Amino acid sequence: MVELPRYLDACVAQRGSDVHLAVGRRPMLRVHGHFVELDAPALTPDDVDAVARQILSPRHAEELHRTGTTDLGYAYRDGIRFRTSVFTERGRRGVVMRLIPNELLSFEQIGLPTGVRDLLTLHRGLVLVTGPTGSGKTTTLATMVDWVNRNRDVHIITVEDPIEFQHQHQRGRVTQREVGSDVPSFAEAMRRALRQDPDVVMLGEMRDLETTSAAITAAETGHLVLGTLHTTGAARTIDRIIDQYPHEQQEQIRSQLAGALVAVVSQILLPTADGQGRVAAFEIMISNGAIENHIRKSETFKVPSVIQTSRRQGMMLMDDAILELHRAGRITREVAVESAFDRKVLEARMGGGVT
Repeated sequence: MVELPRYLDACVAQRGSDVHLAVGRRPMLRVHGHFVELDAPALTPDDVDAVARQILSPRHAEELHRTGTTDLGYAYRDGIRFRTSVFTERGRRGVVMRLIPNELLSFEQIGLPTGVRDLLTLHRGLVLVTGPTGSGKTTTLATMVDWVNRNRDVHIITVEDPIEFQHQHQRGRVTQREVGSDVPSFAEAMRRALRQDPDVVMLGEMRDLETTSAAITAAETGHLVLGTLHTTGAARTIDRIIDQYPHEQQEQIRSQLAGALVAVVSQILLPTADGQGRVAAFEIMISNGAIENHIRKSETFKVPSVIQTSRRQGMMLMDDAILELHRAGRITREVAVESAFDRKVLEARMGGGVT
């Protein structure tokens, strides 16, 4: 018999991040980045199907049948929620459930440089939070939205798939819309949002050209837009946005993006030296005249040099952030080198080879 509550309780108790349920394997947790098997029998196809039936609404069940996958937020107990993906692999069901922290974290708790707060006081512009899957982008965005909500008298609209952190009205007013249930797509939500008197718009994902274009337009026309992309590093993020467009439109979008983009906050999660958790490393790019010029001229390869020479403006390269974490004893030498963009240069700065 499937014991879903037991698996979820184990994830919470062991400070895990994810529960993996796959046919032919024991239930598994991801704890501090590593897989841990639970003491339970290997799951059968009927077991995983039973979990899917337990957690899926009729709408999500229909989407799973139609497309082979569906994503949802699953409310468990005591305010504990899991971002859940139910999917099909080789004709059988699989389930991955990510634990959503039940409390919003502060800038200090996630390690985000406090200078990023200044970006959240702006009245217009595009701020991107980027990183690979599982790097904590959603948590960072939730922290940003919470700070704006507590400190500014504004209307914040979030568009998410699914809604993860739930925000209560503070000094600001928060409208949260879930793709699939409240609105059919990110692009449609973005179009509609501009008619709902927003000051700040948070996009859980800029997954297509239509959504990206709407976000840039909103940032140009007097809104602060917070969004995410699955990229690492400011230069790669800029290139990814521009590459979404047909070649004949790229010169125009470079000009638009140069004027709209305020900052790129890129992050990765690294295992801590004590093996008891993970710590975030952040690359911070804040747009200035030099960066705007490089975007317009298609010279994004020069952006890292600007970041490196602009630390007084609050900027930092990812490799510098990794080096600082190592020098502070937060991560091991091996992790630092493995995570670096330029391993040889980082090794040289650390002195000697990896031990």
